Amino acid sequence: MTDNDLRALGDACWERFDFGRDWNRHLHGSQLIPIDNGLAYIASRGVVGNVTVVGTDDGLIVIDCGSRHTAGNIHKAIRDWSQKPIRTVIYTHGHLDHAFGTPLFDAEAEQAGLDKPEVIGQANIRRRFQRYQDSADWNAHINGRQFKVAGFKWPDEYRYPDTFYEEEMVLERGGRRLTLHHGMGETDDHTWTWIEDARTVVTGDFIIWAAPNAGNPQKVQRFAAEWARALRAMAAKKPAVLVPGHGPAVFGAERVATLLDDTASFLEIIHQQTLEGMNQGKTLADIVREVRLPEGMLDKPYLHPTYDDPEFLVRNVWRLYGGWYDGNPAHLKPAHPDDLGRAVTDLAGGADALAEAAQKHFDAGELRVAGHLCQFAVDAEPDHVLANRVRAAVNVARAKQETSLMAKGIFTDAANASLQAIGEDEQSLYKGSRVGIGS
Repeated sequence: MTDNDLRALGDACWERFDFGRDWNRHLHGSQLIPIDNGLAYIASRGVVGNVTVVGTDDGLIVIDCGSRHTAGNIHKAIRDWSQKPIRTVIYTHGHLDHAFGTPLFDAEAEQAGLDKPEVIGQANIRRRFQRYQDSADWNAHINGRQFKVAGFKWPDEYRYPDTFYEEEMVLERGGRRLTLHHGMGETDDHTWTWIEDARTVVTGDFIIWAAPNAGNPQKVQRFAAEWARALRAMAAKKPAVLVPGHGPAVFGAERVATLLDDTASFLEIIHQQTLEGMNQGKTLADIVREVRLPEGMLDKPYLHPTYDDPEFLVRNVWRLYGGWYDGNPAHLKPAHPDDLGRAVTDLAGGADALAEAAQKHFDAGELRVAGHLCQFAVDAEPDHVLANRVRAAVNVARAKQETSLMAKGIFTDAANASLQAIGEDEQSLYKGSRVGIGS
């Protein structure tokens, strides 16, 4: 597709959006899409973040730089657009798909005998990269599970920013003025950038064309209320163009205002209802069950829960204010799952009986209860064939039922683990909706 076709497709996504079908399948590698004569963004196929390129009289400012795997395509897209030297790189945050393509820019500068680009980031990026180094194996494991990538490798080299800022930084380069703002949201090191002369806001992952990723169950704390405040601050600038962290740019002041307001409202509603429940002394389980979003909110094309899940956001708000204790005293110092599984299995009359009970709840569509029961059986007898078959069936059904990538990844991983435990083919998960007792 041409640049203009992609921009038109991005506009069409406002009315009807399927991130995989309507956007990703039309991208080839990393494609640059003009915004105006001196401003463009690059969208990459898959889950890699957008890159924004700002032309100045002195060279280029690049906001984000892609991943290790997309850096080459991004660099080519930039060079097809401009041969000016890359003077400055701004990290919107320190995630792998946004801040790991800079070494290629450094190498280009060195080869040309120029200074490396100045990399700018919010001060908390330093702490993030240090944490990544301390927990590299853990991060490899959870990201491999989340994105269903076997053998996922976590990087061991990091391009730290040359310049750190705290809350706000004004950047004047080659006749253009950019203002960098710190915000808390998906991360604590996020930057959103206001490009004054183009009335353009570059949001990073504050906007991702999906329900905000403020609840990821496998990652560090996220910040729903602060995220909403950052979106309100962007809206106060009255931008005419919004370049998100993922997905198509949004053009037109009215659409941008609507997007920012709806996304902020989504976060505020979940935060407010969760905190109200906590103040009333309710347990986490009750609050998760009771929090409700306005009808139709998740049907908006930019708020589909395709990545994160509103239920996970509730849990993260609880974690921020209330720690990990969920109000159930049995969970304060719980029994080991193996011990609890054996006790429940004994009460049920053995793993066969418990697996059959899980199957009955599965057949009735009660997947959450079925998930507990088959998990008890497998915890009690890890190699039990029937229990593992039912556990695989329950978790593959749950994966198919969920909309969020995070839930799909965890449930699929559990199903795979049960099949591996009994030496059965993982492909059987995808040949039907069930793998239960009768299979």
